[in-house]
Amino acid sequence: MPPKPHTPCRISPTDKSPEVSMTEKFAGVHWMLATPFHEDESIDTASMANLVDKAVSSGCQGMVCLGVTGEAARLTDRERYQVAETVIQRSEGLAVTVGATAGSTAAAIERSKEAQKLGATAVMVSPPPMGKPNPDAVFAHYSRLADAIDLPIVVQDYPSTSGVHMSPDFIAGLSSSVPAVQYLKLEDPPTPPKISAIRKLVGDEMPIFGGLGGMYLLEELARGSAGAMTGFAYPEVLVDICRQMAEGDRAKAEELFNRCLPLMLFEFQEGIGVGIRKYALQSRGLIKNSNVRHPGPNPNDETKGEFHRLVEAVGLSSM
Repeated sequence: MPPKPHTPCRISPTDKSPEVSMTEKFAGVHWMLATPFHEDESIDTASMANLVDKAVSSGCQGMVCLGVTGEAARLTDRERYQVAETVIQRSEGLAVTVGATAGSTAAAIERSKEAQKLGATAVMVSPPPMGKPNPDAVFAHYSRLADAIDLPIVVQDYPSTSGVHMSPDFIAGLSSSVPAVQYLKLEDPPTPPKISAIRKLVGDEMPIFGGLGGMYLLEELARGSAGAMTGFAYPEVLVDICRQMAEGDRAKAEELFNRCLPLMLFEFQEGIGVGIRKYALQSRGLIKNSNVRHPGPNPNDETKGEFHRLVEAVGLSSM
């Protein structure tokens, strides 16, 4: 029989240890942080600090910087360091996962070592792009990375951006063979059945986090996910859904999730999702400027109007 779903969000809000050992696990909502820019596209560290403070005040168990939401691919190496340093220094002891995805193993190792020196709790790494499927090369990528650092690794399974598909069997084998591979951020839809397939193989040994803007959060939690790693602009909603599910109040979690789902879907539109999300953060007063770094697209006035109508419709206009 498959293992029973473990209780998601199992870390209490008062547990703010700055380090997670290789034998401990974290769960709950780990908010994916956007990277705010000034009008001249330089990093806005004051707005970055505001986002960190929001993660803390919303009850998140951690935060993640330098992911897709953080426009990591559009940042210079110096800017990546600046963002990670700002987030870690401001984190008040919450777990900070730093994105270290790169096109080569050597570059991923260098970025991960830098994150470790800054005091990161973990690194998140997606497989490097492959011309053809090559599971052995992907396995070696993570194995070599694990040998080079002393941090837990979050494997990001997001084939729409990496171009690499990883089967449940491959992920389970990676988890059992490379001890540092401790977490999975699963963004390969349909996510609920893949969560079940992986958990049937590894049980609770590899906590799985949902992403994809929170679109499948309720079903993922019901299948035994540990929580969410996503950047939905209302993290307190994600925290409430996780808490309600952990407390066994699925009806209440379902009501909140279903009410907010239209906004989650609107925010996660392919191509312009980061721009909508940053506009949402600006509308909430969390960042000063919502611009996506060129050549990324920004929402037009009509899209902004649609966003505000949706926020009103789902009852979040006062937040």
